[in-house]
Amino acid sequence: MTAGPAALNGPAAVKRIEARVVDVDAEGRGLAEMGGMPIRVDGALAGERVAIDKLRRRRRFNEAKLVEVLEPSPQRTQPSCVYFHLCGGCRFQHLKLEAQQARKQRILEQALSAHGVAAPQKWFPPITGPELRYRRKARLGVKFVPGKGGALVGFREKRGRFIADIQRCEVLVPSVGDRIRALRELVSSLSARDRIPQIEIAAGDNATALVIRHLDPLNEADQNALRNFACSQRLSIYLQPGGIDSMVPLWPQNPPALRYQIPEFDLDLAFEPADFVQVNAAVNRALVSRAVSWLKPGSSARVLDLYSGMGNFSLALARRGGWVSGVEASARMVAAARRNAESNAIANASFEVADLEHPGEVAQALRGAFSAMLLDPPRSGAARVVEQLAAPYPSQIVYVSCNPESFARDAAVVTQRHGYWLESAGIVDMFPHTGHVELIAQFSKVTR
Repeated sequence: MTAGPAALNGPAAVKRIEARVVDVDAEGRGLAEMGGMPIRVDGALAGERVAIDKLRRRRRFNEAKLVEVLEPSPQRTQPSCVYFHLCGGCRFQHLKLEAQQARKQRILEQALSAHGVAAPQKWFPPITGPELRYRRKARLGVKFVPGKGGALVGFREKRGRFIADIQRCEVLVPSVGDRIRALRELVSSLSARDRIPQIEIAAGDNATALVIRHLDPLNEADQNALRNFACSQRLSIYLQPGGIDSMVPLWPQNPPALRYQIPEFDLDLAFEPADFVQVNAAVNRALVSRAVSWLKPGSSARVLDLYSGMGNFSLALARRGGWVSGVEASARMVAAARRNAESNAIANASFEVADLEHPGEVAQALRGAFSAMLLDPPRSGAARVVEQLAAPYPSQIVYVSCNPESFARDAAVVTQRHGYWLESAGIVDMFPHTGHVELIAQFSKVTR
């Protein structure tokens, strides 16, 4: 059923309109149309016929409340989390996992097409892992709300700036996800409860750390409460009164380094709570394995790993022979990579600091002959790097991306200006139940 423009006038609620949902946006909202104006319906899926209510006019679209699903999509499923309707940490728990992955694949395909990049010669199946209890890095909002019974700890609500009122989280690792209620009680007990805006979590295979962001100094009573909590819950707690460099351990005084293993390459990597690591341990192991298998570094290979971080890919590549040169903008992460190389007895890898947004430093990083290259840039992509590629070209480039749009832009330069083929590609389901689309792709100078 459709409604004319008169039905959309004013802010008053419109009762019981039926609509057909044609698509789903990145935030998990169904998209319908009435009177030439798009309507976003939270909780609706593509292909469904739904009843909606409380139509609200916005500047570029309207929003409506889902009243009833009249014809459900065959891809609809029951969300695992009882807070799914409220919490913005997940957007797609009502959509079967295979359909989520197919949606991410379409987004990648559309991005490539929009930039005039031919489809890869081979699409690889998605790299997948656990869909729940996988997230080992996150920033949780904190807000003391007396009307809610005390402190709220968690992700923000789906449609607003408020912290979701939850007692547990199904996507965080159990060492934190099962302790949301305990964290709420802890913050509520502190005298500084209204001056703590954030708790950052970082979990390794061996331990879990919480970083407490606080706007005012904590008194001794509050610090003791945090110490007691950390001791009883077997957690490490850090305090962060300012920027990242202000982070200091509270309990224990000398906390163990967080660690994760990549058994295929006999790697044991250490990291600090503020360091970047891939959030899904199982997916990261599979991702590293695929990157190395595509590059196939031999004993004579020289591999350039740009945006190398703490050595996640570099050290696995080094295990397979040759020489690996890692380049990273963060001096802290380069120091971590060097420590990891030493602790894993890897002598055929080096790490240097360079700003890969600065043309001169990019040119310096690209000097020399490399047989292969790996790129793992931030969301903004690797535009400065791909623009400056020049002979002698590496025969293989593996590109790991968390943004299909910037990847497709860079892929157009790599293929159209530098003569590579997009040989293989596939999505990486690093963040199940969210709109995040990650991928890995392989470019080659020769077809196979």
